[in-house]
Amino acid sequence: MAKLSVLDLAPIVEGSTTKQALENSLDLARHTERLGYHRFWLAEHHNMPGIASAATAVVIAHVAAGTKTIRVGAGGIMLPNHAPLMVAEAFGTLAELHPGRIDLGLGRAPGTDQATMRALRRNLGGADTFPQDVVELMNWFEPPVPGQTIQAVPGSGAEVEIWILGSSLFGAQLAAHLGLPYAFASHFAPGDMEGAIQIYRERFRPSPRLQKPYVMLGVNVIGAETDDEAKLLFTSIQQAFANLRLGRPGKMPPPKADLQLDPMVEHGIAQALSCSVVGGPEKVKRGIAEFIERTGADELMVTGSVWDHQKRLRSYEIAAAAIG
Repeated sequence: MAKLSVLDLAPIVEGSTTKQALENSLDLARHTERLGYHRFWLAEHHNMPGIASAATAVVIAHVAAGTKTIRVGAGGIMLPNHAPLMVAEAFGTLAELHPGRIDLGLGRAPGTDQATMRALRRNLGGADTFPQDVVELMNWFEPPVPGQTIQAVPGSGAEVEIWILGSSLFGAQLAAHLGLPYAFASHFAPGDMEGAIQIYRERFRPSPRLQKPYVMLGVNVIGAETDDEAKLLFTSIQQAFANLRLGRPGKMPPPKADLQLDPMVEHGIAQALSCSVVGGPEKVKRGIAEFIERTGADELMVTGSVWDHQKRLRSYEIAAAAIG
């Protein structure tokens, strides 16, 4: 059976604060560690009023310091926003503090809008150099060689597990070429999922980091005591996606019974969230098993933002029990 891991967006919900969101992320990490989840990832998003993980490496340090065994990392760092050397130093520091537990997932999207990209001092053509930047970053983690004038300190020789993230065929090709594990963002952009998996597996070249292809897929899981309750909890995510598509991102709204959306918006959301399992324990168990059977995923990255934190904890319990 595939491993289960967590993608936490550190949601800031209506009626709460950023501080509470960060405390909830640590609480969720401890909870899922006890449940046997394999890794806990946070994602880089900027200018998003409902997401508290913009300073991703800082939040990773917060979570890693408060846990003991679960792997902690980025899902991901948007590499074109950063100098590879500085990423190596940040994650090299994390690896020194928490040896054998740090992951670094790399993406080429900005994680924000164009105005915020400029505020980040981002090179707008940075995505074009993403493959070269990944290779440069990997090299900073290698032990220094004689005559090397610049080193990542911390970073050189650090044990950091590097992943390529993607929502298109591009990332699949790069991960295969470099011999790295691949994580596909099927939880919000499932269109190219099957094609990307096929390309990655067919073209994979073994490397010192990985000998055979390894695929992790994102999936939304909202579990509750009944199918109807889970469906109600899922309306928070649907509302958040609708607000984002309509250009009015905000904090995560509470569930809304009898939610009515514009039909065009609703259709787009249904497509984006098609890799979702929403229901009571039995439905979640069937849905996860069917998704693994269909895709052959080695690992699932479960994301499940729920407005009520206690119900979010329960949702992850139900997901864990589904493969227990």
